[in-house]
Amino acid sequence: MISKKKISVFDISRCWNQTTLTIFRKKFHDSKDPSKLFKHARIGTFFQEKPVLQNPYLSDTLLQSFLRRHIPSQFFQDIHGDLVRFGDRVTNEIDERGLECENQPPTLTHFDAWGKRIDRIDTCDSWKYMKKISAEEGLIAIGYEREYGKASRIFQMAKLFVFGSSCGLYSCPLAMTDGAAKVLENLIPNVAADNGIMGNAFRHLVSRDPSEFWTSGQWMTERRGGSDVANATETTAYRQNDGMYKLYGYKWFTSATDADMALTLARIAAENGKPSSKVSLFLLETNGKEPDNTPSGLNGMEVQRLKEKLGTRQLPTAEMLLDGTVAYQIGDKDHGIRCISEMLSMSRLYNCLMGLTGARRMVQLAVDYSCKRSAFGTKLCDNPLHLQTLARMEIEVRAAFLLTFDLIRMLGLAETGNATDEDEGIMRLMTPVCKLYTAKQAIKVCSEGVESFGGMGYLEDTGIPRLLRDAQVLSIWEGTTNILGLDVLRAMSKSNGQVVTHFFARAEGILRRVRECGSAEVISLTVPIQKALVDLDTFLNEMGAADHLELTSSARDLSYSIAKIHIALLFLDHAAWSGADKADLYAAQRWCERDLCPVSRLHLQKNYSKMASSMDRELLFQSYMGQTC
Repeated sequence: MISKKKISVFDISRCWNQTTLTIFRKKFHDSKDPSKLFKHARIGTFFQEKPVLQNPYLSDTLLQSFLRRHIPSQFFQDIHGDLVRFGDRVTNEIDERGLECENQPPTLTHFDAWGKRIDRIDTCDSWKYMKKISAEEGLIAIGYEREYGKASRIFQMAKLFVFGSSCGLYSCPLAMTDGAAKVLENLIPNVAADNGIMGNAFRHLVSRDPSEFWTSGQWMTERRGGSDVANATETTAYRQNDGMYKLYGYKWFTSATDADMALTLARIAAENGKPSSKVSLFLLETNGKEPDNTPSGLNGMEVQRLKEKLGTRQLPTAEMLLDGTVAYQIGDKDHGIRCISEMLSMSRLYNCLMGLTGARRMVQLAVDYSCKRSAFGTKLCDNPLHLQTLARMEIEVRAAFLLTFDLIRMLGLAETGNATDEDEGIMRLMTPVCKLYTAKQAIKVCSEGVESFGGMGYLEDTGIPRLLRDAQVLSIWEGTTNILGLDVLRAMSKSNGQVVTHFFARAEGILRRVRECGSAEVISLTVPIQKALVDLDTFLNEMGAADHLELTSSARDLSYSIAKIHIALLFLDHAAWSGADKADLYAAQRWCERDLCPVSRLHLQKNYSKMASSMDRELLFQSYMGQTC
């Protein structure tokens, strides 16, 4: 018979506590300090081991093999040794500083305590430290000293690749700095020895002295925004008696607003004050001087506000009013966009590199974590499905690496006078292709990587989400995917098809070389690539007679197809190299199993027809209450 005696909450608590205490005493053999036992009862005893960053150079076998293949033997040991040392510095010193840049984003103070406008942008000590490191390590200088000849760019970009995911996004101002140096080198004869303003700026941009090193911004975007800067630029430049100009306008995005200088666009005003229809290129320094030669702060500039962004929070990006900003006109005044094109090309290359380095870091951390995380009685690294997922991510990273560093290799050839017409043509075609494709790959890999960590991948304080947030901008900076697809069409049109001829010629050269020297397994991969090339050639011939709508509609898929085929060729070429290993061949095999020329299949399915375009419009706007667009 059940007793009806009331049991108090205190009795239940005492009974539970006595039982629990007995269990924990038995388990931990500790009867003297029950508080320690209850501490374990509250939080448990298990803590997940976190992924640890290893030397990013030594842990990247593809990077090392690419350097062994393309760096002349007399330079390799010096470059290898420097990258080993720098990789240790990244792991032990720089990575922690990069996290501080993320955790302490820039701030803007408009006025001092007495009401004077100062527009001071404050960045953390680690952001400033990244500038010092960039100078000391020659992250810009290496590309212009050219001590290693045609391999100098490969070495420079390899260091930036190792640096990229640990630098707190300082690679962004470095991209614009490199681009500005490239513009000045191209426009000013013997600029390194020039005694004027341009020569002085160039020497600062490529300096190894932290006290002399400058960074540059690239301030082109105005309120109308977008890539159509030829029509969107409203800033007006007024010539002064001393030959300089004063700029008046509003820049909607100024990345690296804390830079020492910037290149920007404006329209020169005629004597009647009416702005020119042409756009000109200008160089401005962010710190101006008053007539008595005392500093005046931001050289006639007012920082309106810092942008609130999804990612890239480490980087100061602002809206800037130019109100009498002193600037110097560069190059042909009627072709400012053409003059700045080298900066755009360099920024696009850095965009590829930044996407690649973020994706590489995500995979490195995910692989390390898989060896430390157990679920359902086994480690993730022993789970075939998880391994397959990570391997697919790795193949995407390898593809982006080969695509990006092949472009870097050709840049080094061009800068040292070793590039052929074929190299030049492929560079013009592949720069927009590489940028649009690697940006999408970075987002894909980083998104998959976040998932591979489970719930921990979604927590900001693990540092994992930052890689995804920062990747998202890569498909927007320096031209969206569609804008770059149209740029591919322009490259074909302006060269009268020569860039396509060069592309096919190089492809046939690689296939011929592999058939002559490769193993049977490697040679077998030429079959799907050859088929994809035939499909691409057929598509291009058929589209030659197509109207503008059909051709424009295919631009995105055409660019993807060129990228996939080119990557397949690069995988094949690397797998056929005498220093390649089984992993190189396996990656090539997995890549060549894909649909390498989707544009051909989609064309046969009438995806680019006028009917398809009409139905796309119907599909999108049928729910808009009869509105038309």
